Amino acid sequence: MITPFNINIPQSELDDLKHRIKNARWPDELKNSNWQYGTNLSYMKELANYWADEFNWKTVENQINSFPNFIAEIDNYKVHFLHIKSKKENTIPLLITHGWPGSFLEMLKISKYLTSSEELAFDLVIPSIIGFGFSEKPLENGSDYGFNAQLWHKLMLQLGYLKYGLQGGDIGAGISTKIAQKFPEYIIGLHLNYISDSYSPYLQQNETLDANVLSYKKQLQSWNEKEGAYGFIQASKPLSLAYGLNDSPIGLCAWIIEKFNAWSDTNGHIENSFTKDELLANVSLYWFTQTIHSSVRMYYEISCNPLHLKKNDFITVPTGFAKFPKEIPTPPKNYIEKGFNIIHWSELQKGGHFAAMEQPKLLANDIINFFKKII
Repeated sequence: MITPFNINIPQSELDDLKHRIKNARWPDELKNSNWQYGTNLSYMKELANYWADEFNWKTVENQINSFPNFIAEIDNYKVHFLHIKSKKENTIPLLITHGWPGSFLEMLKISKYLTSSEELAFDLVIPSIIGFGFSEKPLENGSDYGFNAQLWHKLMLQLGYLKYGLQGGDIGAGISTKIAQKFPEYIIGLHLNYISDSYSPYLQQNETLDANVLSYKKQLQSWNEKEGAYGFIQASKPLSLAYGLNDSPIGLCAWIIEKFNAWSDTNGHIENSFTKDELLANVSLYWFTQTIHSSVRMYYEISCNPLHLKKNDFITVPTGFAKFPKEIPTPPKNYIEKGFNIIHWSELQKGGHFAAMEQPKLLANDIINFFKKII
């Protein structure tokens, strides 16, 4: 069953959030440490003042509600999604999935480019991952890439799409990959702008890795040592982390904003890539839906079932990959080709992990160019 959905956060919750921000207890900070030890204190105070005094959640709500929102009941789970149809003819259904610490809000800017393109237009289905945003929180373990992939495919069938395309970054790339792996006969093409750091293809016995792959693995290890502590916590003790983040909006904001700063093409200042309103809309969504625990818990679930391809797991679906320069370490093309049928590869000149927000036109153009090759 699919029903229309409208967002309306009660004023009492808006007032409570403002009260908590105003009464935050701030940590100390070393002089001139900037972002070296984590989220910069002076910027967080600036952002908090804006959050309490100028940011307007109702403006965000109105923007979200201007799109067609729905709740689908699938396998006893409530799934929130946007269904944005193009006014063009001969469109391609495209299922786009976000990641962490993003949300479906990442895709609002890119939607206009994909639905209005004169070259090739798309009908977009943009769901919120189970445990994120307005989708239901899982109460049992097992909500990993494959679990969500099953729900997404059933959603597309409910919408009447027997052939559709896939696009994803971050966790959304893993979910999209699993859909392509499980239901290849339904998939037109798979476009990714990220691949899980747990990815490993099937290798023949005694097959050796070349210098590019070994260099990537060394780079990834170094990145994890410097930047990956969040992932280890979320994949091992997510509930311990969640008590603080679910209770403190400043704590929640600092945890999320640090990633938007570290993983994006900011050229030294986060607001070169995102406005305060964009950053706070995403953080506020996590706050009002109380989904920080259910979202980070997915790291635990993924760690139990990582993206390790076995002998018959090769993704045969035509695949395109867009590599953005400030992305988390990305495997070299020849390593990804061991697991995916890569027919399109782009290396973009600017942008990072949150490409749909940072560089929506660049990402949209790459998606369009990929699908033009295969239809």
